[in-house]
Amino acid sequence: MDAASALDRASVREQDSGLADFSVASYVDPEQSTRLPIYRHRNELLYLVEKHGVVIVVGHTGCGKTTQIPQYLRNAGWASDGRQIVCTQPRRVAATSVAGRVASETRTKLGEEVGYAVRFEDCTHPVHTQLKYTTPGLLFRECMRDPLLTRYSVVMVDEAHERGVYTDLLVALLKKIRKMRPDLRIIVSSATMDAEAFARYFDPHYQGASTDTVAICSLEGRTYPVEIAYLANATPNYVDAAVDAAWNLHLTQPLGDILVFLTGQDEIQVAMQALHDRYSALPPGSLPMLLLPLYAGLPPSEQNGIFLQAPRGTRKVVLATNVAEASVTIDGIVYVVDTGFTKVKQLDVASNMDILSVVPASQAALAQRAGRAGRTAPGKCLRLFPQTQLAHLPKGPTPELVRCELAPYLLQLKALGIDNLARFEFVPPAPNPDAMASALTYLASLEALDDHGRLLPLGERLAEAPLDPMMARALLYSAQVGCSEEILTIAAMTSVSSPFTKFEYGPTMDVHAEVSRRKFATEEGDHLTLLNVYNAFVHPRVGQHSSKWAAKHALSYASLRRACAIRAQLAKYVTIHWSLPLCSSEDSVLIRKCLVAGLFKNAAQRMDDGRYESVHHHASLYAHPSSVLFTRAAPERWVIFQEVTQTTKPMMHDITVIDQSWLLELAPHYYQLQRSAKRF
Repeated sequence: MDAASALDRASVREQDSGLADFSVASYVDPEQSTRLPIYRHRNELLYLVEKHGVVIVVGHTGCGKTTQIPQYLRNAGWASDGRQIVCTQPRRVAATSVAGRVASETRTKLGEEVGYAVRFEDCTHPVHTQLKYTTPGLLFRECMRDPLLTRYSVVMVDEAHERGVYTDLLVALLKKIRKMRPDLRIIVSSATMDAEAFARYFDPHYQGASTDTVAICSLEGRTYPVEIAYLANATPNYVDAAVDAAWNLHLTQPLGDILVFLTGQDEIQVAMQALHDRYSALPPGSLPMLLLPLYAGLPPSEQNGIFLQAPRGTRKVVLATNVAEASVTIDGIVYVVDTGFTKVKQLDVASNMDILSVVPASQAALAQRAGRAGRTAPGKCLRLFPQTQLAHLPKGPTPELVRCELAPYLLQLKALGIDNLARFEFVPPAPNPDAMASALTYLASLEALDDHGRLLPLGERLAEAPLDPMMARALLYSAQVGCSEEILTIAAMTSVSSPFTKFEYGPTMDVHAEVSRRKFATEEGDHLTLLNVYNAFVHPRVGQHSSKWAAKHALSYASLRRACAIRAQLAKYVTIHWSLPLCSSEDSVLIRKCLVAGLFKNAAQRMDDGRYESVHHHASLYAHPSSVLFTRAAPERWVIFQEVTQTTKPMMHDITVIDQSWLLELAPHYYQLQRSAKRF
């Protein structure tokens, strides 16, 4: 059954087809032509915030909880006397886009009364900003400078159902902060979450009715009916099926934009290329297609393109990861194609490292995705799996804290003064004690903690740095040996999406892109290849920061520009906060040794059959197709790598060739002594 026939024959409806009488109305601002939701029970919501320290808000998609509640609080005086209202969004694209929307609705300049702050980008005013959107991770880090978050009167944690690491840690910190600051108001909101479980977390005496501490507020939102159809049989390749579905929808369905959910940048690029290749076969008189990607690593300038209205008579087709599930409103979406999968970070017990794996999405996530089609008009959603599979999916996502490597987060908790982690009140379920012990052992090997689990001066510096502890450790070591300029560049380049626009192999390989990439490739691996790309881009007589030069060499200009901005921020941090001089060296051995000083845990050896084996746990690993080592044999058997993703098999990203002796030279505390933390 193809997409068109599946939707036409769909009889399954998961939402009532009639428009309910709910507590939100809409009107059109004649000057801005913007639909602004207005709550009829706004005063009741404000009363709950005034009376209760914690308010749990459950608001269906489209009710305006993300954009409107903070405005009501601001208008009610919660942002007076220099105080601020802060609202967290799980992803930077949501924080930036929602801030822009609210600034437009309040007719203020973005960055003045309404602003946002995300990693490596602060669009706020130190005095004028009253309402700020940010990410949970950034607000969590702010606690290191201001443990009681004294500048804020209200903290709103949005999309709490996603249970990201920093969302859960921030909620736990807020519970502690309220004991010292009873005047602080906390709002935890989501479209789909167990509200009573959150209420009991903040107040164990909660039994279904409001207490002095916590109250639950349910808001109904305006969503149009969405027809949901399923495939009759499972598809062997969901990316190909998503391309077929989007193409058939475009050919057969009336005007309306299409949103396709995939799991990552690689899949999005493959799907966009496949749709682009079919474009020449459009029948005469068909609508033109505007193909747009959306994923977390996409530069902000390109992310903003999805919010612009397509040219008249053109259908917008957005290919996105789960960043488009919540908070991000893309006007005009009528059709949703849902592969039913998502990419999550999971701790692999065999290798004791985080692996990005493709797994089935939860029922809550699927409901959020389908809701994207019913924001502005009746819509249709095609799920690329049989309906019988739905009952076997988890109701909600597994909290990230119980499935990921804990070391970076426990280090930050230690830096906040939380020494006894065994007594820290994690949002249930708490991390596994064995996983915590393993993480603390690794932190001791990084020399961030002593043998008794106490924070060392080096650990404090690693915790406060705007980098993963591994890369921060490499950067600190580079300043000691004289190549911090190069490690700064590598840290910036690995913080953005790949600068290489195409890296497919086989019949679909772009020969020009591959030939261009080989100009920068080095046998030492990916980190030094990225260094070569950056240096050529910024060279005054070579790249000259030119978009034409980037296009000529099949490079992403937006990724390179963002890497430049991140590098400038990191350089400022190193010189101001670490008081370290910047120094440069062209010695590739020295640069690679610095990477070993931080990434020593991620070491592997190439075996005779071409695969790699991790050092400690002997897990089989493979070079990712995007690596320069995918098609060439490294001069040495030993490598380090940045991260691992897994689809059909575990594949290493950003690989660098090393000498085995460097592991013993630079990390004897890990490979020889194997220190262990003795208490939480």
